[in-house]
Amino acid sequence: MENTIFRIAPAQSRIEWVGKKVTGTHDGTIQLKGGEIVISPDGKLVGGRVIVDTTSIKVLDITDPTTNTQMTGHLASDDFFSSEQFPEAYLTITSVENHHVNADLTIKGITHPIAFDVSLNTGSSSLTVSARLLVDRTKYDMKFRSGNFFQNLGDTLIYNDFELNVSLTAKAISETVLS
Repeated sequence: MENTIFRIAPAQSRIEWVGKKVTGTHDGTIQLKGGEIVISPDGKLVGGRVIVDTTSIKVLDITDPTTNTQMTGHLASDDFFSSEQFPEAYLTITSVENHHVNADLTIKGITHPIAFDVSLNTGSSSLTVSARLLVDRTKYDMKFRSGNFFQNLGDTLIYNDFELNVSLTAKAISETVLS
């Protein structure tokens, strides 16, 4: 029996992010660039890789155009994603057990393991995957206003974890033998 590879459809997929600080939150989106999801013959998630376009980060909660542009630029800067130097981030699934995924997340060329639960709906030619990930930004050299690295930040402190709410749609492209 062969596994089926599903190619992620970036235009039909979405990643929403939420960052929190002492005085509130910011939220926005970041686009998928591509990737694949691998499904076993019995319909279980067994592998995959997701590629994220870090240059596509958008801020949705700031309506003033100047402030929005400043915030978006800051997120793309070396304080956060270093998007010019690292235009892509990657998530590579290493194992799955009962909808609990272990993966390697690479941001800014730095890789760390991450674990999260997924919801999967599989059809014969397409599938959807949704997940919520909590990412500790300080593991990826994003230390700006982190209480772990700076003291006396008061109400300018930014929490280390940011949230990603992921909804992927993918289309079957081939069958292959993957062990």
